[in-house]
Amino acid sequence: MTHMRPLDPAFPIDRQVAIDATAVVLVNVFTLDKADEQTFLDVWQDDAVFMKQHPGFISTQLHRAIGDSPTYLNYAVWESTAAFRAAFTHPQFRAKISAYPSSAVASPHLFEKVAVPGICVA
Repeated sequence: MTHMRPLDPAFPIDRQVAIDATAVVLVNVFTLDKADEQTFLDVWQDDAVFMKQHPGFISTQLHRAIGDSPTYLNYAVWESTAAFRAAFTHPQFRAKISAYPSSAVASPHLFEKVAVPGICVA
């Protein structure tokens, strides 16, 4: 079972999904034991296939930390929190969480783009 550790304990993912916003990015940092990496990758791929089938899903990318760190970062782009919420709270997805290795700790958080003149567009 994957354990959840919020990036911001004062505002965990369950509170974030209740806010209506458009064009959101899920950032999820996973830490796990090195011995569990292949199991993690297999389960993550299965989850990504599940999410990809849901309306409002745009894209996802998984990154592995460099060196010997078995830390992964996933980001997924969604059209809205409503679309993400429908997939994230879906009973089939919630059941899939138990397939992650017991050493896996997930730290999911939703973000919106910020406009910075001359640097970033919103």
